[in-house]
Amino acid sequence: FLMADIKTPEERSRNMAAIHSSDTQPEMHVRRYLHSMGWRYGLHNKNLPGSPDIVMRRFKTVIFIHGCFWHGHENCKYYRLPKSNTEFWQTKININRARDERDIKALNKLGWNVIIVWECELKTEERRKLTFRRLFNIFNLPYDHTHHSLAEVAEPEIPYGNNI
Repeated sequence: FLMADIKTPEERSRNMAAIHSSDTQPEMHVRRYLHSMGWRYGLHNKNLPGSPDIVMRRFKTVIFIHGCFWHGHENCKYYRLPKSNTEFWQTKININRARDERDIKALNKLGWNVIIVWECELKTEERRKLTFRRLFNIFNLPYDHTHHSLAEVAEPEIPYGNNI
């Protein structure tokens, strides 16, 4: 299913070029949550494969916050290839996916646990609360952190206050 692009190629190019890869709104949501829980973290460690968005040394865990379009989130309504220059975008996204897989394997090999948080998991307040409960479970319960997707964490049954 391809969506019609209502912008000219020049407008689309300017829009895509203006998108930044760090300090995005989804990343800021996760950072604010982690900080509210008293968990400390580093940002964009260039010494680790993939320069993870968030590095939590205490838990030997890194978090990548992936944009659904840029990382090709399968079966997600936010991942739609543009109608123009489709081959270019498909190739770019495939390259991003291959790089992500390579970085995850390298991090696991170095003993790091990897968590992927997708942009769509943070879009609404309800989705954010579920995502944050899953993060809480990961960091507070015995768990094998080597998974690649936050959606793999079971639905938590932990009560929450208003801090999320």
